[in-house]
Amino acid sequence: MSFVKFYQKQVVPELKKQFGYKNDLQVPKIEKVVLNVGLSKGLKDSNYIEAIESTLTRISGQKPIKTKARKSISNFKIRQGMIIGMKVTLRGKRMYDFVEKLIKVTLPRVRDFRGLAPKSIDKEGNLNIGIKEHISFPEIKADEIERLHGLEVAVASTAKSREEGKALFVALGFPFSEEEKNKREKEK
Repeated sequence: MSFVKFYQKQVVPELKKQFGYKNDLQVPKIEKVVLNVGLSKGLKDSNYIEAIESTLTRISGQKPIKTKARKSISNFKIRQGMIIGMKVTLRGKRMYDFVEKLIKVTLPRVRDFRGLAPKSIDKEGNLNIGIKEHISFPEIKADEIERLHGLEVAVASTAKSREEGKALFVALGFPFSEEEKNKREKEK
């Protein structure tokens, strides 16, 4: 079953029952996913920038945008207009494919992974995940890597609160930590 059908057939009815929504369109859904990498140490290293660009392209399936510094900060040795990061915004089919891959393949491959912290959901119901090593993605082969880097995954939803966002992500199958599972079992 595709991820979209899973959302429509299982997640929507579950959330309608839980929150008392009268209409399917009131149920929160995922709007977009943003992958972000800060260059930090490799600001002046063009090989590092190219490596990150190819990594993000492989992981997401689309070319990343280079983010530039808005102003100069001498303490960080940053000049205005300098490339300081890269990001990719996913929507539609690519977004759903990426979220499914993230839940089922990538997160279980992360070393010492014990589940996502419930604090990773902000008060607007969006989920932010920091991944320390990009090699947990299946597209990246460990023998091809010169330097490891982390990345941040921001999953934006239409939820209005932290509670709605958490219910959406739990219903979609995001693996939260054990203490979260124990709370859900007590509620049932």
